[in-house]
Amino acid sequence: MAVGAILEDNGVDVYYTRTTDIYESPYQKAQEGNEVGADYFVSIHRNSSPYPNQYSGVESLVYNRYGRAAQMAYNINARLEQVGFVNLGVNERPNLVVLNATSMPAVLVEAGFINTDADNEIFDERFNEMAAAIAGGILDTLYQ
Repeated sequence: MAVGAILEDNGVDVYYTRTTDIYESPYQKAQEGNEVGADYFVSIHRNSSPYPNQYSGVESLVYNRYGRAAQMAYNINARLEQVGFVNLGVNERPNLVVLNATSMPAVLVEAGFINTDADNEIFDERFNEMAAAIAGGILDTLYQ
């Protein structure tokens, strides 16, 4: 919601698929994006790994590495790298529902690993900078 507030402050109409901690399936989220006629779909998550501190960094997932979604993903990752995250890149994941069932360019952002101390330190101590980085990457794409 912090990212959405920044986007709204910059004149972007934002639709949230959820504002509470109630589960919605990925298919429901994709359908909501389609139903409201969104121009872009951005889903923000924290990654995880089998073992604590096994991996560190941010990655963004896209249906394919071409087009506006990929450009947005690269922009978001570059901004998050400036905040202090390791940039793990943009990766294709055409099997994810929120990427293949949306009718608009879609990006799934993995904003650090929830079971990695270094990523949690950035998340806790630089949360506002993280939100600004994600929003900045989106705005960079919208206004290019």
